[in-house]
Amino acid sequence: MLTIYSDDHHLHHGRCELMDGQLMPCFEMPSRADHVLARVQYRRLGPVEAPQDFGLGPIERIHSRDYLDFFKGAWARWTEFNTDGDLLPYTWPARTLRRIMPTSLHGQLGYYSFDGGAPITAGTWQAAYSAAQVALTAQAVIQRGARSAFALCRPPGHHAASDLMGGYCYLNNAAIAAQAFLDQGHKKVAILDVDYHHGNGTQSIFYERSDVLFTSIHGHPQAEFPFFLGYEDEHGEGAGEGFNFNYPLPAGSGWDSWSAALEQACKEIEKYGADIVVVSLGVDTFKDDPISQFKLDSPDYLAMGARIAGLGKPTLFVMEGGYAVEEIGINAVNVLEGFERAQ
Repeated sequence: MLTIYSDDHHLHHGRCELMDGQLMPCFEMPSRADHVLARVQYRRLGPVEAPQDFGLGPIERIHSRDYLDFFKGAWARWTEFNTDGDLLPYTWPARTLRRIMPTSLHGQLGYYSFDGGAPITAGTWQAAYSAAQVALTAQAVIQRGARSAFALCRPPGHHAASDLMGGYCYLNNAAIAAQAFLDQGHKKVAILDVDYHHGNGTQSIFYERSDVLFTSIHGHPQAEFPFFLGYEDEHGEGAGEGFNFNYPLPAGSGWDSWSAALEQACKEIEKYGADIVVVSLGVDTFKDDPISQFKLDSPDYLAMGARIAGLGKPTLFVMEGGYAVEEIGINAVNVLEGFERAQ
């Protein structure tokens, strides 16, 4: 299996995130991708190549121009304050406030953010842009006939909506790739999100559409981030009614209950008749992940990959979460190896 990877991810290294009432060192760090890459190479999964540059066009198919302009220029505006530190939001347009666009940097950052977990640094735009190109390059490999490819993206993307960043995510790599498949002639794309946290951004992007089926297995949002999306009764709206399936599970869930949810999701994908499957590959379902509460063990990821292979569709894996840094490479590559062995 070909892996697409860019060293540009090192340009994004946030100092802190807001969590549990304090500024903490970021769980989303460069060593995450480094460990996955090292495991890919150690296991000789296949060649590793740098991404091509497809420009902003495919990104603009998912993200609004206003949002992209803000994100691209935010750091330069922040440096005018002559303040040391990352750029983080501290106010948001909550329910009783107007959704209006201020002129100030901080007001606009709050408008385009939904939490304090997506710091902007000097290199964040370039890292996120390169991650999108990683996904698009892997997508192009499959478009040319490969049965699978791995987009080793960092920063991750599935929490990013069309004009909203948060949850460590800025550009939605999986959604950008899915749209590229559609733009290049495919009629039906299925997204399977196996990250511990619900892919709220991906869901919102495709919620009123029938050309992308979204399925997600995740910690129940009654108790888990992002809290305000990912419930069982969210089935899509308008043209998208019946094309969104969430499988929230309680904290402590292990492979038995998780794999049962995976089976349900796979049956929906099979019934949908997808041309392509895009997997948002988060491995923060691991039993020792520091910010998640499932109990999957490393061998379970081999079985996960095998079941995904059973769909019999060209499959693009896009890296998302996973914060047990020492094990992230083992678990992510186990999914890919399980997939490869089962084909």
